[in-house]
Amino acid sequence: MASYFGTTNFYQASQPAERNQEATLYVGNLDERVSEELLWELMVQVGPVKHVYIPRDRITGQTQGYGFVEFKNEMDAIYATKVLNMVRVYAKPLRLQQASTDKRSMDIGANLFVGNLSQEVDEKLLYDTFSAFGAIIETPHIMRDPETGESKGYGFIKFDSFEASDAAIETMNGQFLGNNQVTVQYAFKKDTKERHGSQAERILAARARAVSANALLRPHSMFSLGPQAALAYSGLSYPAMMPTAYPPGVQTFNYGDKEQSVKQQ
Repeated sequence: MASYFGTTNFYQASQPAERNQEATLYVGNLDERVSEELLWELMVQVGPVKHVYIPRDRITGQTQGYGFVEFKNEMDAIYATKVLNMVRVYAKPLRLQQASTDKRSMDIGANLFVGNLSQEVDEKLLYDTFSAFGAIIETPHIMRDPETGESKGYGFIKFDSFEASDAAIETMNGQFLGNNQVTVQYAFKKDTKERHGSQAERILAARARAVSANALLRPHSMFSLGPQAALAYSGLSYPAMMPTAYPPGVQTFNYGDKEQSVKQQ
C-alpha cells in the first residue's frame, strides 16, 4: 500500500482535501530505486517537508515513476521547483511542478488510442508495456462496460512528450498484445475529429519546455548540505569542493604545509 513518509514515520496517505495542494509538488521521472526516504532526504535540503508519497502497484509494490511532496508552505514548494527540477537521481532528471497546476499543463497532447485490446489486457499491462517508451502522466484508461466491468476493447495512454508517444506508435502499432494485434495511433481531441500529435501541439510543447528550462535555477551549494547529501545517500556523489575565496578578514590556511597557522594581525 502506498504511504506517506513524514519527518519521523510512515503513515497512511491523507485524503487530498486534507493536503495543501499549493504546497505540494508532483515529482516525475523517478527511478524505481527512489524510495520515500531518499526523496524526503533530497527535498528537505531546500525546505521543511511535511509528507512524501510515492504511489505503488498494489500487487507488485513497484513504484509508478512519480510521487508527491508536501512542503509546509507554498514558497518552499516554489523554491524547491527552481532548485531541484532536472536534478539527476540515479541518472534520471527529476521533473517537478506544483501539484495544484491544472493537469492540462502536463497534457501536451501526446495522447494515444490503443484499439483491439483483448479481455486479458488490463491497465497494469498497458502501463508496463508502454512506460518503456517514456513517462506516462496518468494511469492508462481502458474503457469498460459500467455494469459488467468488461473491457470495450480500447483504451488511452498519455505521455509527457511527443518523443515518447511517437516511439510507442512506431514500435507497438500492429504488434500483438495478449492475443490480439493492437492498433496504436494518436487519439482524437475531445469533441473534434482532429487527432492529437499535430504540428501546432508539438510547437507549443517545445515552447513550453524551453520557457520552463530557461526559468530554472541551477542547483547550488550555498545551503547547508545541499542536494548533494541526498545524492550521496542514493549512491551518487559530487567531488569534494574546497573554497576558492574567503571573505575579507578571514584567515586562510595552507593545508598540508608544516606551518598551518597564520600570525594574528
